[in-house]
Amino acid sequence: MSATEDTPTPTAAAGTVDGPGTERPALRKVLAPMHIWALGVGIVLVGEFMGWNFAVEKGGMYGALVACWVVGLLYTCIVMINSEVTSAIPAAGGQYAQAKHTVGPLMAFNVGLYLTLAYTMLEAANANVLSSLLTALSGLLGSEQELSPYPFAVLAILALAFLNYRGVFASLTLNLVITGFAFVTILVLFVGLQAWSPSAEMDLAGLAGDATNALPYGWIGVIAAFQFGMWFYLGIEGTAQAAEECRSAPRSVPLGSLAGIMTLIIAASLTWYVCAGTLPWHYLGTAITPLFDAALVSGHDVLVVLLLLGTLCATLASANGCINDASRAWFSMGRDRYLPEWFGAVHPRYHTPFRAIVFLVPVAIAFALLPVVLDEPTLLSTVITFSILSGLLMYSFMGPSFMRFRKLWPLGTIARAYTLPLHPAPAVALLALSAVVFFATFLGYGIALLSILAFYLLASIWFVARRYKYVRRGAQFTADLPRPQGY
Repeated sequence: MSATEDTPTPTAAAGTVDGPGTERPALRKVLAPMHIWALGVGIVLVGEFMGWNFAVEKGGMYGALVACWVVGLLYTCIVMINSEVTSAIPAAGGQYAQAKHTVGPLMAFNVGLYLTLAYTMLEAANANVLSSLLTALSGLLGSEQELSPYPFAVLAILALAFLNYRGVFASLTLNLVITGFAFVTILVLFVGLQAWSPSAEMDLAGLAGDATNALPYGWIGVIAAFQFGMWFYLGIEGTAQAAEECRSAPRSVPLGSLAGIMTLIIAASLTWYVCAGTLPWHYLGTAITPLFDAALVSGHDVLVVLLLLGTLCATLASANGCINDASRAWFSMGRDRYLPEWFGAVHPRYHTPFRAIVFLVPVAIAFALLPVVLDEPTLLSTVITFSILSGLLMYSFMGPSFMRFRKLWPLGTIARAYTLPLHPAPAVALLALSAVVFFATFLGYGIALLSILAFYLLASIWFVARRYKYVRRGAQFTADLPRPQGY
C-alpha cells in the first residue's frame, strides 16, 4: 500500500500555526492498535532469533530462563507505565515528551538523546546482521563468489529510510506483515518439532537436574545473564513514539503495547524451550542464529527455509521500526528547539518528519560500516552495547518520572484511558530491576558503561551551555492537561 494512501486529514499539533490563516503540515493520525503492536513487537522480535542466547553462556540454560522472565517483568512494568502516561500525553517522542512535562528540559534532552542513539545504533546493528544473512543466503543458493555484506547493509538502510520518508502507514503496515510472519515461524518450529511431546525429537536431558548445564556458574551467572535477557524485549517501549500518529492514542497505545508484551513473553518462552531442547548449552551460548540452528538440527527442509525467512523478516522489521522511533525522537526535540528547529519540519505531502529521517541515515550507515572501515569486528558488539545501555538509562528514569506524573496529576484529576494498577509497586519494581541489570551489565561491560555515562555527561554540559537558552519552557507544554506550577 502506498504511503500516499494515508488519507485522513492531518490534525494540527501544538506549535503548527505560523500565522493567521496559515498552518504548517502536521503528522497524520492514521495508526490503529495493530500498527502499534507491529511497531513494538517488530523492533524486538529479532532478539528471539539472535542475541538472547548469550545469556546461556553467562548463566546456563536455567539462568537464561530466569533472565527471560525477570527481565520480562521489568518490561511489563515499562509497558504499563507507558500505557498510562502516553494515553494522557500522546505526543511524538514518547518518553522524551513525558520527561519535558514531568521533570524538565535537561532530563528531557537526555531522554531524547537516549532514544535517538539507542534506536539508531540498533538499526545499524540490524542492517549489519541482515546483510550477513543475505550474503549467507546467496551462498546457499549456489553463488560461488563471496559477496561483501556491506553494500547490502547500506541498501537496506536506504530502502527502509525511503519507505519511512513516504509515510508511516505504509512502513508500519509492512512491519505488521513481516513481524506476523516471523512470529508464526516460531510457532511452526515449535509444532514441527512436536515440542509438547516427551517422545519427540527434542532432548531435554540437559534440563533434568544436570547442574552443569542448568546453572554452570551459580547465581552470579544468573545475574550476569540479565544483560542479555533484555534482548527478548528491548525496544517494546518504542510504541510510545507513534502516539501522535494514532487515530486514538488513548486506545491504540495501551492495546497495542499490552498485546505486544504478551506476544513477546510467549515468543521468548517458546524460543528458550525449543533451543534448550535441541542445542547443547555450550554451543547455544555462542550461536549467532539459534532458532535457525535449531531448525537445521531438525533436518526438516521446510523448517530450515521458514526459519531463515523468519530471521530475515525479524531483522528487517526491527531496522524499520528503529528508523521510525529514532526519527520521531529527533524530530520532537527539533520542534521544541532542544535541537535546531530545522529538524522539526514535516513533509508537506507525506506528513512525515522527513528531515530527521534523512539526517539519521548517514549516522546509521556510519555505525553499520565502522567495524569494516576500522578493521575492528568487535566494534559491532560495542555499538550494540551502547544501544542497550542507552535504553537502560531511560528505564531508570521512567520509574521516578511516573511517580512525579501521579503527583502532578493524581487519580481523578484528569481522564485516563488506562490506569496502572498497584501504584507505586510497578514503578519501584522497575527502578529496582533496572539497578540489577545495570550491575549485570557492569560485570561484563564496565568500561563501556562508564564511557557512556561520560558521553551523556558531556552532552548535558553542551545542552546547558549552548541550547538551553533557546528552549521556551512554557511553549513546550503541549499536553491537554492542567499546567502545574512552574510552566
